[in-house]
Amino acid sequence: MRKLTKTSKIVIWIIVIIVFIAFCIWQNNSIVVSHFVYHNSKLPADFNNYKIMHISDLHNKMFGEEQSKLLNRIENLSPDIIVVTGDLIDRRKFDLDTAVCLMKGAVKIAPVYYVSGNHEAWSGRYSQIKQRLDGVGVYIMDDTALDLSMGSSTIQLLGLADPGFYTSDYLDGTDTSNLEEQLEQWSDSEKFKLLLTHRPELFDLYCKHKIDLIFAGHAHGGQVRLPFIGGLAAPDQGLFPKYTSGSYSKGSSTMYVSRGLGNSIIPIRIFNRPEIVAVTLKNNEDPLL
Repeated sequence: MRKLTKTSKIVIWIIVIIVFIAFCIWQNNSIVVSHFVYHNSKLPADFNNYKIMHISDLHNKMFGEEQSKLLNRIENLSPDIIVVTGDLIDRRKFDLDTAVCLMKGAVKIAPVYYVSGNHEAWSGRYSQIKQRLDGVGVYIMDDTALDLSMGSSTIQLLGLADPGFYTSDYLDGTDTSNLEEQLEQWSDSEKFKLLLTHRPELFDLYCKHKIDLIFAGHAHGGQVRLPFIGGLAAPDQGLFPKYTSGSYSKGSSTMYVSRGLGNSIIPIRIFNRPEIVAVTLKNNEDPLL
């Protein structure tokens, strides 16, 4: 068997490197839409087929000129509402204009409801962020409850401010005292409860307070996803994190976790394309089910 020459080996390595770079570019920029159907008999009949589109963790990422690629994908989904679960900006390379560009386009498609993430909390500029988002028509849901109406029915939309407002960085751990206080205030409501939060790792806390449906982000899908294993590492969950992508259920609670759109410390995604989550609500009284 003829051995490869030194030149041949160099050429092969160059090809491998080029293919890997192309793969990484595709993984970081090719948006995938994950579709889910959520069933709950507690949901009012007027909300049957209600469509929620969920995005998270933009981290200053731009998808086409003025976010055109991302906005076109969102518009094609025809959502009833758009929910955003934090980290629109990155505190290490603050760029609010990129986030506002996306939100300005999104509010023309459907009402947009947003909660903060740890990067907004640690940016030191949250008052500026809120002012800009409010100025383009985004509903800021930090520690806020409101009713969503369809027909003659309502469900309760809840939002939690990120616990990062009570710490300075990851080394301080997570102070959940304010979250628990807010959840306690809402736990007695008999309405269907839909919660927006940045932190999926606190799922047990949301279950304890009988939240029906939860949307979260923060985990970046584990950044690198391994076949048959899942995410490799996530903030506040460490190695082989439990909550990184898809749906999780416990008791009467279900949580959807977005893999996010952008990156922070680690600049690439592997087997983990930027994600839009689309959830259609079903009240189990649909005659077609």
